[in-house]
Amino acid sequence: MKKYVLGADIGGTTVKLGFFTVEGELLDKWEIPTRKEDGGTYILTDVAESMGQKLEEHNVTKDEVVGVGIGVPGPVKDDGTVLRCVNLGWGVFNVEEEFQKIFGLPVKVGNDANMAALGEMWQGGGKGYQSIVMVTLGTGVGGGIIINGKMLSGANGAGGEIGHICVDEEETETCGCGNKGCLEQYTSATGVARITQRMLSATDKASKLRDLETVTAKDVFDAAKEGDALALEIVEKHGKILGKALASVACVCDPEAFVIGGGVSRAGSILIDAVAKYYKPYVFHACRETKFLLATLGNDAGIYGCAEAILTK
Repeated sequence: MKKYVLGADIGGTTVKLGFFTVEGELLDKWEIPTRKEDGGTYILTDVAESMGQKLEEHNVTKDEVVGVGIGVPGPVKDDGTVLRCVNLGWGVFNVEEEFQKIFGLPVKVGNDANMAALGEMWQGGGKGYQSIVMVTLGTGVGGGIIINGKMLSGANGAGGEIGHICVDEEETETCGCGNKGCLEQYTSATGVARITQRMLSATDKASKLRDLETVTAKDVFDAAKEGDALALEIVEKHGKILGKALASVACVCDPEAFVIGGGVSRAGSILIDAVAKYYKPYVFHACRETKFLLATLGNDAGIYGCAEAILTK
Protein backbone atom coordinates (compact mmCIF):
# COMPACT_ATOMS: atom_id res chain seq x y z
CA MET A 1 0.00 0.00 0.00
CA LYS A 2 1.36 3.42 -0.98
CA LYS A 3 1.82 5.73 2.00
CA TYR A 4 1.36 9.48 2.27
CA VAL A 5 1.92 12.33 4.71
CA LEU A 6 0.34 15.76 5.18
CA GLY A 7 1.93 19.04 6.23
CA ALA A 8 0.43 22.32 7.46
CA ASP A 9 2.50 25.49 7.86
CA ILE A 10 0.26 27.83 9.87
CA GLY A 11 0.97 31.52 9.32
CA GLY A 12 -0.70 34.66 10.55
CA THR A 13 -2.53 35.22 7.24
CA THR A 14 -2.73 31.84 5.51
CA VAL A 15 -2.15 28.17 6.21
CA LYS A 16 0.02 26.50 3.57
CA LEU A 17 -0.81 22.82 3.16
CA GLY A 18 0.98 20.01 1.37
CA PHE A 19 0.19 16.41 0.41
CA PHE A 20 3.29 14.22 -0.04
CA THR A 21 4.41 10.68 -0.62
CA VAL A 22 6.61 9.37 2.20
CA GLU A 23 9.52 9.51 -0.27
CA GLY A 24 9.24 13.31 -0.39
CA GLU A 25 7.34 13.92 -3.61
CA LEU A 26 4.97 16.88 -3.33
CA LEU A 27 1.72 15.76 -4.95
CA ASP A 28 -0.42 18.78 -4.14
CA LYS A 29 -0.20 22.09 -2.30
CA TRP A 30 -2.81 24.66 -1.47
CA GLU A 31 -3.69 27.42 1.00
CA ILE A 32 -6.58 28.37 3.25
CA PRO A 33 -7.12 31.61 5.22
CA THR A 34 -6.01 31.63 8.85
CA ARG A 35 -9.14 32.45 10.86
CA LYS A 36 -7.82 34.16 13.98
CA GLU A 37 -11.21 35.20 15.39
CA ASP A 38 -12.15 34.07 18.90
CA GLY A 39 -8.58 33.35 19.90
CA GLY A 40 -7.85 31.21 16.84
CA THR A 41 -10.30 28.50 17.88
CA TYR A 42 -11.23 27.66 14.27
CA ILE A 43 -7.73 27.17 12.88
CA LEU A 44 -7.19 23.49 13.65
CA THR A 45 -10.71 22.44 12.63
CA ASP A 46 -10.29 24.39 9.36
CA VAL A 47 -7.00 22.57 8.69
CA ALA A 48 -8.54 19.18 9.45
CA GLU A 49 -11.55 19.86 7.21
CA SER A 50 -9.37 21.03 4.33
CA MET A 51 -7.07 18.02 4.63
CA GLY A 52 -10.04 15.67 4.69
CA GLN A 53 -11.39 17.22 1.48
CA LYS A 54 -7.99 16.89 -0.20
CA LEU A 55 -7.73 13.19 0.70
CA GLU A 56 -11.16 12.65 -0.86
CA GLU A 57 -10.05 14.44 -4.04
CA HIS A 58 -7.08 12.09 -4.31
CA ASN A 59 -9.12 9.00 -3.36
CA VAL A 60 -6.84 8.39 -0.38
CA THR A 61 -8.10 7.05 2.96
CA LYS A 62 -6.67 7.94 6.35
CA ASP A 63 -5.33 4.38 6.61
CA GLU A 64 -2.89 5.30 3.85
CA VAL A 65 -1.65 8.42 5.67
CA VAL A 66 1.26 8.08 8.11
CA GLY A 67 0.39 11.31 9.91
CA VAL A 68 0.33 15.10 9.91
CA GLY A 69 3.12 17.60 10.61
CA ILE A 70 2.21 21.12 11.72
CA GLY A 71 4.40 24.21 11.91
CA VAL A 72 3.36 27.20 14.04
CA PRO A 73 4.78 30.72 14.51
CA GLY A 74 5.84 30.41 18.12
CA PRO A 75 7.81 28.32 20.61
CA VAL A 76 6.82 24.64 20.81
CA LYS A 77 7.95 22.10 23.41
CA ASP A 78 8.92 18.56 22.42
CA ASP A 79 5.54 17.21 23.54
CA GLY A 80 3.66 19.51 21.13
CA THR A 81 2.71 22.17 23.67
CA VAL A 82 2.64 25.64 22.14
CA LEU A 83 3.84 28.42 24.46
CA ARG A 84 1.71 31.24 23.06
CA CYS A 85 1.43 32.15 19.37
CA VAL A 86 0.60 35.84 19.47
CA ASN A 87 -0.01 36.02 15.70
CA LEU A 88 -2.67 33.31 15.95
CA GLY A 89 -4.29 34.40 19.19
CA TRP A 90 -3.27 31.13 20.89
CA GLY A 91 -2.30 30.76 24.51
CA VAL A 92 -0.60 27.69 25.99
CA PHE A 93 -2.05 24.33 24.91
CA ASN A 94 -1.00 21.00 23.41
CA VAL A 95 -1.61 21.28 19.66
CA GLU A 96 -0.56 17.68 18.99
CA GLU A 97 -3.16 16.25 21.34
CA GLU A 98 -5.87 18.63 20.14
CA PHE A 99 -5.33 17.97 16.43
CA GLN A 100 -5.08 14.22 16.94
CA LYS A 101 -8.51 14.31 18.62
CA ILE A 102 -9.94 16.24 15.66
CA PHE A 103 -8.31 14.32 12.80
CA GLY A 104 -7.54 10.91 14.26
CA LEU A 105 -3.98 10.57 12.93
CA PRO A 106 -0.51 10.86 14.55
CA VAL A 107 0.66 14.48 14.74
CA LYS A 108 4.01 16.24 15.16
CA VAL A 109 4.07 19.97 15.89
CA GLY A 110 7.10 22.27 15.72
CA ASN A 111 8.14 25.88 15.40
CA ASP A 112 7.76 27.06 11.80
CA ALA A 113 11.43 28.05 11.43
CA ASN A 114 12.59 24.65 12.69
CA MET A 115 10.15 23.00 10.29
CA ALA A 116 11.57 25.02 7.40
CA ALA A 117 15.07 23.92 8.40
CA LEU A 118 13.96 20.30 8.44
CA GLY A 119 12.41 20.76 4.99
CA GLU A 120 15.60 22.21 3.53
CA MET A 121 17.59 19.33 5.02
CA TRP A 122 15.17 16.74 3.59
CA GLN A 123 14.59 17.98 0.05
CA GLY A 124 16.20 21.42 -0.27
CA GLY A 125 19.53 23.23 -0.07
CA GLY A 126 20.69 21.09 2.84
CA LYS A 127 19.89 17.74 1.22
CA GLY A 128 22.62 15.20 1.94
CA TYR A 129 23.40 16.63 5.38
CA GLN A 130 22.04 15.53 8.76
CA SER A 131 23.10 18.51 10.90
CA ILE A 132 22.33 22.00 9.61
CA VAL A 133 21.41 25.45 10.84
CA MET A 134 18.84 27.24 8.70
CA VAL A 135 19.10 31.02 8.76
CA THR A 136 16.09 32.91 7.41
CA LEU A 137 16.80 36.52 6.48
CA GLY A 138 13.41 38.10 5.90
CA THR A 139 11.54 40.89 7.66
CA GLY A 140 13.15 39.42 10.76
CA VAL A 141 15.86 36.81 11.27
CA GLY A 142 14.70 33.29 12.03
CA GLY A 143 16.66 30.15 12.66
CA GLY A 144 16.18 26.42 12.84
CA ILE A 145 18.65 23.88 14.17
CA ILE A 146 18.69 20.27 13.00
CA ILE A 147 21.12 17.88 14.70
CA ASN A 148 21.38 14.30 13.43
CA GLY A 149 18.10 14.73 11.56
CA LYS A 150 16.15 15.98 14.59
CA MET A 151 14.86 19.46 15.40
CA LEU A 152 16.49 21.10 18.41
CA SER A 153 13.62 22.91 20.08
CA GLY A 154 15.04 23.39 23.60
CA ALA A 155 13.39 23.43 27.03
CA ASN A 156 11.13 26.37 26.18
CA GLY A 157 10.74 25.81 22.45
CA ALA A 158 13.10 28.69 21.75
CA GLY A 159 15.97 26.70 20.21
CA GLY A 160 17.15 28.37 17.02
CA GLU A 161 16.09 31.95 17.86
CA ILE A 162 19.39 33.19 16.48
CA GLY A 163 17.87 36.51 15.39
CA HIS A 164 17.97 37.60 19.01
CA ILE A 165 21.63 37.02 19.71
CA CYS A 166 22.98 40.35 20.98
CA VAL A 167 25.60 41.65 18.55
CA ASP A 168 25.83 45.30 19.70
CA GLU A 169 25.39 46.29 23.32
CA GLU A 170 25.67 49.98 22.40
CA GLU A 171 22.46 49.91 20.30
CA THR A 172 19.86 52.45 21.43
CA GLU A 173 16.91 51.32 19.30
CA THR A 174 14.70 48.48 20.51
CA CYS A 175 14.20 45.21 18.64
CA GLY A 176 10.72 43.76 18.21
CA CYS A 177 11.54 41.26 20.98
CA GLY A 178 12.04 44.11 23.47
CA ASN A 179 15.84 43.83 23.72
CA LYS A 180 18.44 46.00 22.01
CA GLY A 181 21.28 45.15 19.66
CA CYS A 182 19.81 41.90 18.27
CA LEU A 183 21.20 40.29 15.12
CA GLU A 184 17.78 40.83 13.53
CA GLN A 185 18.24 44.60 13.77
CA TYR A 186 21.21 44.47 11.38
CA THR A 187 20.94 41.45 9.08
CA SER A 188 17.22 41.16 8.26
CA ALA A 189 15.82 42.92 5.20
CA THR A 190 14.65 45.76 7.41
CA GLY A 191 17.99 45.69 9.21
CA VAL A 192 19.92 46.16 5.96
CA ALA A 193 17.71 49.15 5.10
CA ARG A 194 18.28 50.55 8.58
CA ILE A 195 22.08 50.20 8.36
CA THR A 196 21.99 51.82 4.93
CA GLN A 197 20.15 54.90 6.19
CA ARG A 198 22.64 55.25 9.03
CA MET A 199 25.62 55.00 6.67
CA LEU A 200 24.10 57.41 4.14
CA SER A 201 23.65 59.94 6.95
CA ALA A 202 27.16 59.40 8.33
CA THR A 203 29.05 59.96 5.08
CA ASP A 204 28.88 62.13 1.98
CA LYS A 205 30.24 59.38 -0.30
CA ALA A 206 28.62 59.22 -3.71
CA SER A 207 26.22 56.31 -4.14
CA LYS A 208 23.31 55.49 -6.42
CA LEU A 209 21.45 54.54 -3.23
CA ARG A 210 21.08 58.28 -2.52
CA ASP A 211 18.85 58.61 -5.59
CA LEU A 212 16.23 56.20 -4.21
CA GLU A 213 13.23 57.45 -2.25
CA THR A 214 13.27 54.33 -0.09
CA VAL A 215 16.10 51.81 -0.01
CA THR A 216 15.49 48.07 0.28
CA ALA A 217 17.93 45.24 0.97
CA LYS A 218 17.57 44.19 -2.67
CA ASP A 219 18.58 47.69 -3.80
CA VAL A 220 21.73 47.48 -1.67
CA PHE A 221 22.86 44.08 -2.95
CA ASP A 222 22.01 44.99 -6.55
CA ALA A 223 24.06 48.18 -6.27
CA ALA A 224 26.95 46.24 -4.71
CA LYS A 225 26.93 43.80 -7.64
CA GLU A 226 27.28 46.84 -9.94
CA GLY A 227 30.31 48.04 -7.98
CA ASP A 228 28.73 50.83 -5.92
CA ALA A 229 31.37 51.54 -3.26
CA LEU A 230 29.01 52.42 -0.40
CA ALA A 231 26.75 49.44 -1.15
CA LEU A 232 29.83 47.18 -1.08
CA GLU A 233 30.71 48.60 2.36
CA ILE A 234 27.20 47.77 3.60
CA VAL A 235 27.42 44.21 2.24
CA GLU A 236 30.78 43.79 4.00
CA LYS A 237 29.32 45.10 7.26
CA HIS A 238 26.33 42.77 6.91
CA GLY A 239 28.64 39.84 6.22
CA LYS A 240 30.84 40.60 9.21
CA ILE A 241 27.94 40.89 11.67
CA LEU A 242 26.25 37.72 10.42
CA GLY A 243 29.46 35.74 9.92
CA LYS A 244 30.67 36.52 13.42
CA ALA A 245 27.30 35.58 14.96
CA LEU A 246 27.19 32.28 13.04
CA ALA A 247 30.72 31.50 14.21
CA SER A 248 29.34 31.61 17.77
CA VAL A 249 26.40 29.42 16.77
CA ALA A 250 28.79 26.88 15.22
CA CYS A 251 30.75 26.65 18.47
CA VAL A 252 27.56 25.53 20.22
CA CYS A 253 25.99 23.08 17.75
CA ASP A 254 28.74 22.33 15.18
CA PRO A 255 26.57 21.95 12.02
CA GLU A 256 27.78 20.47 8.75
CA ALA A 257 26.25 23.41 6.90
CA PHE A 258 24.45 26.72 7.26
CA VAL A 259 21.54 27.03 4.84
CA ILE A 260 20.63 30.66 4.16
CA GLY A 261 17.06 31.44 3.10
CA GLY A 262 14.50 34.26 3.20
CA GLY A 263 14.13 37.22 0.86
CA VAL A 264 17.64 38.60 1.46
CA SER A 265 19.17 35.28 0.37
CA ARG A 266 18.04 36.01 -3.20
CA ALA A 267 21.15 38.19 -3.40
CA GLY A 268 22.97 34.88 -3.92
CA SER A 269 26.73 34.38 -3.89
CA ILE A 270 27.64 37.97 -2.96
CA LEU A 271 25.82 37.43 0.35
CA ILE A 272 27.15 33.91 0.97
CA ASP A 273 30.72 34.91 0.14
CA ALA A 274 30.68 37.88 2.53
CA VAL A 275 29.28 35.81 5.41
CA ALA A 276 31.74 32.93 4.84
CA LYS A 277 34.65 35.40 4.63
CA TYR A 278 33.95 36.79 8.10
CA TYR A 279 32.90 33.47 9.61
CA LYS A 280 36.29 31.78 9.34
CA PRO A 281 38.42 34.21 11.39
CA TYR A 282 36.07 34.00 14.37
CA VAL A 283 35.05 30.33 14.49
CA PHE A 284 36.61 27.52 16.51
CA HIS A 285 39.14 25.72 14.29
CA ALA A 286 37.22 22.41 14.17
CA CYS A 287 34.21 24.19 12.62
CA ARG A 288 36.16 26.18 10.04
CA GLU A 289 35.10 24.13 7.00
CA THR A 290 31.36 24.37 7.61
CA LYS A 291 29.53 24.84 4.30
CA PHE A 292 27.40 27.87 3.43
CA LEU A 293 24.51 27.00 1.13
CA LEU A 294 21.45 28.75 -0.29
CA ALA A 295 17.98 27.47 0.54
CA THR A 296 16.07 26.18 -2.50
CA LEU A 297 12.50 25.45 -1.36
CA GLY A 298 11.34 29.04 -0.82
CA ASN A 299 7.92 29.31 0.80
CA ASP A 300 7.42 25.54 0.51
CA ALA A 301 10.19 24.74 3.01
CA GLY A 302 7.72 24.73 5.90
CA ILE A 303 5.33 22.17 4.43
CA TYR A 304 8.24 19.92 3.42
CA GLY A 305 9.57 20.12 6.98
CA CYS A 306 6.16 19.35 8.46
CA ALA A 307 5.97 16.22 6.29
CA GLU A 308 9.45 15.09 7.30
CA ALA A 309 8.81 15.81 10.98
CA ILE A 310 6.02 13.25 11.21
CA LEU A 311 8.13 10.70 9.36
CA THR A 312 10.97 11.05 11.87
CA LYS A 313 8.80 11.44 14.98
